[in-house]
Amino acid sequence: MNGLGTGIAIAAMILVGVAAYVIGRNRSRPQTTASRGLDRRLEEYDFYPFTVDAKGHVQFDTDAFNTAVNALLAERNPRAAKELIIIGEQNLVRDTFPSDWLQNYLQLYAAHDGDAVVGENDLYLENYIRIVHQLGRSFPNTGIEILLHNLVNPSRSLVAIENGEVTGRRVGSGATNLVLDLKTRRQRGEDKVNYELNIGSRQFKCTTVPIFRPEYGLVGALCINIDTHFIRDAAATGGDRLDAFIDNLLRTDFTLDENILSKDEFRSAERGKRHFLDEQIRSASHRAQERKLAAILFSDIVGFTSLMGDNETATLQIIHTNEAIHAEAIARHAGILLKKLGDGMLASFDSVSNAVACAMEIRQAVAGDGRFQVRIGIHLGEVVLADGDVHGDGVNIASRIQSEVGPGEVGVSRVVYENIRNKDGLTATLLGERTLKNVSIPVILYTLDTADPSS
Repeated sequence: MNGLGTGIAIAAMILVGVAAYVIGRNRSRPQTTASRGLDRRLEEYDFYPFTVDAKGHVQFDTDAFNTAVNALLAERNPRAAKELIIIGEQNLVRDTFPSDWLQNYLQLYAAHDGDAVVGENDLYLENYIRIVHQLGRSFPNTGIEILLHNLVNPSRSLVAIENGEVTGRRVGSGATNLVLDLKTRRQRGEDKVNYELNIGSRQFKCTTVPIFRPEYGLVGALCINIDTHFIRDAAATGGDRLDAFIDNLLRTDFTLDENILSKDEFRSAERGKRHFLDEQIRSASHRAQERKLAAILFSDIVGFTSLMGDNETATLQIIHTNEAIHAEAIARHAGILLKKLGDGMLASFDSVSNAVACAMEIRQAVAGDGRFQVRIGIHLGEVVLADGDVHGDGVNIASRIQSEVGPGEVGVSRVVYENIRNKDGLTATLLGERTLKNVSIPVILYTLDTADPSS
């Protein structure tokens, strides 16, 4: 009975977490070039009001914010001004700024109808409020709390909550540190998923899903908090408590006659199969899996299909040369070759500097060969090694960056650029914000110039 209760609890956690994650990630419109003039993004200015300290933490820069206010009072750019208003409200400048700075901010706020900007964001989050209520009501008395933060008003950010008895919080509670924490994690290419939180004798398994808007950036967060001790010490102990937990978890309001199974699963169900795991319920949870944060390099030969069509023998020789160039460069810069994908190469590095230096060396060696060209993409993100394969958002983003740059170019995400931007001899060109395939949040891209980063 204990194993059954724990298994069902884990299944519920995964169900809620995945549902919230998929629904919470907003889609944004494609952009092919960086905006300029009246449509220029705030982060394209030198006074973007966030800095990254030596430990990689994002900090709000009050001086830069004040500079931005004065600049945008002089320069008519509604898009950047509205972004700045959102950031000002998030960082409580009304409560912390000296009077002269505050007056300038309030002038900008009035000039761009800040009340409408804030109100529009409240409307944007209405659908997320419905998601919180509908999901939360599906799991009453199970120790699963679901809530929504409006991060444009961090002092009273909690705008919706279901099963709030789990933590005792109520609508109107604040989350003053959450904005900078989520910005820091985005800077590092991390997700705030499946983390443990200990408060005195209480313990929670948590997931926080950031909500981004294309025009404003981070505006909210959907959170799932599961009372670990309730699951282990009460629900999983068996008897009436386990029965009550299972009843609450599986509670339904009505019955439908619909088929949601694949054809194979439908046939198995008709033959008597009762649940999706059958005898694998334990073995599946013990599969070897390793996760790590790494700088990921994805390289691809330009026009490979055409090369094969023109001369298959010569192209196979090119592949051999390309693999040798990559193997030598990856080894020289302490990288790991994760996978060969036909004409593509996937590698990971413990440092961004090593990944960039390796990419520049590969580009130089390929140019010296003269028979072919490569495109290279680099991103800092999580790699998942499981069942002899490599997965993860970091891998997907690196491969998509590669497809966005031209022949012979090295493309990097903003998180990579921020880690190497002050390195001597290295310069980069801003490509701007791109919407990558199967990546919900737009990514700021750069191409590295031909200078040698190891100099």
